[in-house]
Amino acid sequence: MGIDRPDDANLPSDKDPDRPANRPPAETRYRQECYDDLRAATEQPTQPSARSKPAGEQTENAPSATSWEQTAEQSRWMWTEYKRRWPPEERPPVDRSKDPPGTWHGEGDRVLEPADNARIEAACDRIADREEKKISPALRAIESQDPDRHLVGLDHCCKGRDRIKEKVCDNMKALTISADQALSNVPDTIRYTFQYEEARYTQGVREDIARMKEQGFMLDTCKNSWGSDQYKGINSQWIEPDTGQRFEVQFHTRISYEAKQLTHDAYERLRAEPKPDKFEQMVLEAFQKKVTSEVPIPPGATDFPDHSRRGTDVR
Repeated sequence: MGIDRPDDANLPSDKDPDRPANRPPAETRYRQECYDDLRAATEQPTQPSARSKPAGEQTENAPSATSWEQTAEQSRWMWTEYKRRWPPEERPPVDRSKDPPGTWHGEGDRVLEPADNARIEAACDRIADREEKKISPALRAIESQDPDRHLVGLDHCCKGRDRIKEKVCDNMKALTISADQALSNVPDTIRYTFQYEEARYTQGVREDIARMKEQGFMLDTCKNSWGSDQYKGINSQWIEPDTGQRFEVQFHTRISYEAKQLTHDAYERLRAEPKPDKFEQMVLEAFQKKVTSEVPIPPGATDFPDHSRRGTDVR
């Protein structure tokens, strides 16, 4: 994946009878042509908004809704082009025939031995119970206090067990720690997202952070990425004090949330093993930058302070 293949233009045509029917069309452009096309797309100037907002409601860089819809459509096309140039690898099914009973075996060398897998399964049960009985009811109560924003994706707030186990295996390998310790280093086994109107975003985030503290949750970290060219939004990590359960809350506008969804696969590819080569990495980052550059920044959002329990409090 991502290897320079100068003979790509000589691949069989889409009408070749030996070509599988479900295989994407062959990429016929040279490497530089592919990059030039993407660069041309990412450097298109942003169209100014035709709609004027009242004073106090202007965003810091506010394209019109139509402009964002055009960006979203173009971004989906760009991602299709990326997959045409770098088709997903067809991985053989994982061979679990020799695994002892109770083993969890993911892709690659991700394996949890029966004892570790049993402990992680039990921990996942506890996480799901805490989410259902304690954390989600509290978040819904907070949501009910302000009708101008809402939680999105609540039905999928718990991370899937296989994804949790993948992260556990990765942490065990990277940090040389036990499965239990590795799980404690996964901050987003439970995740929530608040979505706001742009004009009310900054004040709304401050108010919801205060409400969460009133519910007894402890703010662990808060990262403001509105100044980033790869991602827009605020991500925070919290601790439920009775159980020590960690969970994540993201704060988005509608458009920043949609941009996150559009760039998620690129984000995952940049973090995947094996790593993409430098050219593919450049294309992925250019794609994220193009999408992110079109996200309007709410008034005051870039001034929102970062936070850690050893640093400045968010007020």
